Amino acid sequence: MAGHTLSGKVVLIGGGAKNLGGLIARDLAAGGAKAIVVHYNSDATKAAADETVAAVKALGADAIAVQGDLTETANVTRLFDAGIAAFGGIDIAVNTTGMVIKKPIVDVTEEDYDKIFAVNSKAAFFFIQEAGKKLNDGGKLVTIVSSLLAAYTDSYAIYPGSKAPVEHYTRAASKEFGARGISVNAIGPGPMDTPFFYGQESKESSAYHASAAALSGYSKKGLTDIEDIAPIVKFLVTDGWWMTGQTIFANGGYTTR
Repeated sequence: MAGHTLSGKVVLIGGGAKNLGGLIARDLAAGGAKAIVVHYNSDATKAAADETVAAVKALGADAIAVQGDLTETANVTRLFDAGIAAFGGIDIAVNTTGMVIKKPIVDVTEEDYDKIFAVNSKAAFFFIQEAGKKLNDGGKLVTIVSSLLAAYTDSYAIYPGSKAPVEHYTRAASKEFGARGISVNAIGPGPMDTPFFYGQESKESSAYHASAAALSGYSKKGLTDIEDIAPIVKFLVTDGWWMTGQTIFANGGYTTR
């Protein structure tokens, strides 16, 4: 449908330097986006952000990298303003940022709680808020959450707990931004085959997660691949624009509800 393609569109990606965010940047550039704003958190990911910018430019789109800790709301504002200053506006915003803490409830510290809610809930809220202020009419907004929102498991209280509010932020924002033609959705991947997953898992728990999805037997590793998620993002910001206010579980049947 006209107006819901990538042609001429400016895309801003929170956590766009590597892993899923980096793949989304490349995919949307290859699909015809005009420009990509690649957010990265710290100096540790600057090289990856620069590599993604170079890859996007090689695909024919323009790109910039913008650093910022999005738990500081001023940096969220600065990120969107940098995209607007560079490219004249923003049409699509995708937030892939997040962190994981896996601990039994009795071992969770106040510092753990504050840290993970700042990244997974606070930063996500103010990213959505800024998108609501700054996206062009007819824009698209997608946040990555987690399929653990529907899991019945131990040791994962504050990770999905800190992602759970984003479901409500998504519903509320879709209602509030809908009059401007902005669609707002969340995607809950299963455990993804990235360093983000392996950092808190043992060999045994990794094997369990890799076997838990209904489609695991038809996947090389059993885990969700970033290549399984990026096309869903692309769909939601193009032909799937009519979907809004939804949390979509894309996990091979790892969890469902």
